[in-house]
Amino acid sequence: MTLHVGLTGGIGSGKSTVSARLAELGAVVVDYDLLAREAVEPGTPGLAAIRERFGDTVVAADGSLDRPALGAVVFADEAARRDLEAITHPAIRDLAAARVAAAPDDAVVVHDHPLLVEMGMAAACDVVVVVDLPPELQVRRLVEQRGMAEDDARARLAAQTSRERRLEAADEVLDNQGSREDLLAAVDALWARLTSDR
Repeated sequence: MTLHVGLTGGIGSGKSTVSARLAELGAVVVDYDLLAREAVEPGTPGLAAIRERFGDTVVAADGSLDRPALGAVVFADEAARRDLEAITHPAIRDLAAARVAAAPDDAVVVHDHPLLVEMGMAAACDVVVVVDLPPELQVRRLVEQRGMAEDDARARLAAQTSRERRLEAADEVLDNQGSREDLLAAVDALWARLTSDR
């Protein structure tokens, strides 16, 4: 029987590191950030709907989505963000369903989703894993590792659900205040727990 694992964490939490390690260990990872990109590739209905709602300024010269331009609009305007989500979320759900359907019956399917809690998807998972660290450390890592301006990093964090709400949904919490090696060791231990009776 398929085991559905929800994996989430705020921006800069280390969720991508956890996801990559789970894939190495044998999980079937459904990466919702990648699906979000697929849903708005040139020629898709998703990109056409975004252009219709937000105008030509959010489409680059090569016909692809201009993510920074769109981000500047939606992160500053709650209604605009909701409009974008109404366009992209159904397309992403359809792509995810196809990935899950293609997985082996006995797979550990990891739903790597930054909005797992916000979108109410946690309830559909057998286990919810949250990669966690204090917000100030998230901001510092976003500034140091991704080159974000501090104000931008704080705005991105503010646009996501609260740390408390995410932790309330968690069955497993991976603390990422330490080194990368510490986090990978925690993932390996998690994998052992998830697969112990399979």
